[in-house]
Amino acid sequence: MNLINTLLSSAVVADPTISAGAVIGIIIAVIILLIFFFRFFPVGLAITARASGVHVGLFQLVGMRLRKIKPPHRIVEPLIKATKAGLNLNMSKMEAHYLAGGNIDRVVNALIASQRAGIELDFEKACAIDLAGRDVLTAVQMSVSPKVIETPIIAAIAKDGIELRAKAKVTVRVNIDRLVGGAGEETIIARVGEGIVTTIGSSHSHKDVLENPDSISQTVLGKGLDSGTAFEILSIDIADVDVGVNVGAKLQIDQAEADKRIAQAKAEERRAIAVAQEQENKAEVQGMRARVVEAEAEVPRAMAEAFKNGNLGIMDYYRMKNMMADTEMRESIGKNTTSAQPETK
Repeated sequence: MNLINTLLSSAVVADPTISAGAVIGIIIAVIILLIFFFRFFPVGLAITARASGVHVGLFQLVGMRLRKIKPPHRIVEPLIKATKAGLNLNMSKMEAHYLAGGNIDRVVNALIASQRAGIELDFEKACAIDLAGRDVLTAVQMSVSPKVIETPIIAAIAKDGIELRAKAKVTVRVNIDRLVGGAGEETIIARVGEGIVTTIGSSHSHKDVLENPDSISQTVLGKGLDSGTAFEILSIDIADVDVGVNVGAKLQIDQAEADKRIAQAKAEERRAIAVAQEQENKAEVQGMRARVVEAEAEVPRAMAEAFKNGNLGIMDYYRMKNMMADTEMRESIGKNTTSAQPETK
């Protein structure tokens, strides 16, 4: 406010004809121009870059704004960081990576970290890894400091039918050359799980696995499970092995139960067949009795026919009756005699 008053006083003294309102308008216009200039022309950033040894001109910064790089310090600050670290990066390539949607600051940090760790990583490869969706800085850090991947509990059954539950810890290191297009942690876990299941399943007894759990690690490591992945497996350590259920015994019990049900079904089938056969025999006996009754019914008719034809006389008929009566009497006496005899102990 004091500055404005001083400028007004100076302008009025220099030219008494200039009104105070005109002077205020000029001052406001100058202030707006200065704000626009310093906002569109990042003079402070250009000075900072020059002081850091990075040759970036003011018009280059303006060109960045025109190329939709807002604000330009997203390119200049990583370039300053890389120059201080001794990296020689091309600003045009950095702009291209930024415009492609990459994180230029993360790429520069990864390049600096790889340089310090002695890992070979160039700018183009780092940009490719970043654009592929991988965290290139984390990848470099994992190359220096390996990562431990813990698998879930994996159940497998040995040949003796005993279930074992194993958990493994896989120590991996990122392979920079295979990071683009290589499989991730899920593939490592799946392959290690497959190796554990294969090793336990090929064991004759679960006791062999419990005595030598390192046999799982040796077998799995010999399969080259890290091929086609973005990692290099350094070691596989079995963290825990527990005995689960006796699957073999359970399967035998289930099989015995199934066999029992089958036997019961077959017995029931045979019983049904026997019952049906018995009913058929009863029906056949009834049929035979009916035929006997039918045949007996023919006897009086035949006798009448014999009387009529003169083949049977009255005396013959009475003799036959007497003979039948004697036979019935003898049978009755025989039955009574048999029932009256004492039982032999």
